Amino acid sequence: MSAFTDYKVADMSLTDWGRKEVTIAETEMPGLMALRQEFKGKAPLKGARIAGCLHMTIQTAVLMETLVELGAELRWSSCNIFSTQDQA
Repeated sequence: MSAFTDYKVADMSLTDWGRKEVTIAETEMPGLMALRQEFKGKAPLKGARIAGCLHMTIQTAVLMETLVELGAELRWSSCNIFSTQDQA
């Protein structure tokens, strides 16, 4: 997996808050959590390179983390600065 360094995080001091919100959102997204559980340790997306451009919300963060856990390599950008949740 490549280590990208060309990214921008608006405010790293929000990471603890964001992690708490992601944990809450995971309980509200049973489909993604079921995929994580079913394919734990199997990496069915290994070798997949996925680029995404969505509203950067807590729910998007859960989707992104799920794709990474399934083995994908991601590049992501926010599609709207006004819908971005910086803590995500």
